[in-house]
Amino acid sequence: MGPGVEADDEAKLLADPRLKSAICLFNTADWYACHDGLEELWHETQGPLRPVLQGILQIAVAHLHLERGNLRGATVLLGEGLGRLSRSGDEALGLDLARLRRSAQERLVALQCGQSLEALPFPTLSSMEHQVPPVD
Repeated sequence: MGPGVEADDEAKLLADPRLKSAICLFNTADWYACHDGLEELWHETQGPLRPVLQGILQIAVAHLHLERGNLRGATVLLGEGLGRLSRSGDEALGLDLARLRRSAQERLVALQCGQSLEALPFPTLSSMEHQVPPVD
């Protein structure tokens, strides 16, 4: 599969209103509804965007586990989600994956060390187009 096919796949996903909805649900910490939306897209997606969707999905489900008090499940899924996203670049679907990975990694380390997550913000899916370039 060439770069043109990958760009077409990404354009189709970006045009899908379910993706926008899932991103909004992720960013408002509506983990269960986000999971439903992302899972549907993930099942329909092939190629290099599939693990990106799965990684984001696993991070959302990890937070659903946290809401339900399942610290072990949350720890496992945060690790798996980060593992999937580590094989992606810093951007996919117009999203800042590097920022998502940093936030999820901080929360994973806190879980692994038995620390409270209260001071750590929830991970969010931020758009690359809204990023301010660093000042030299």
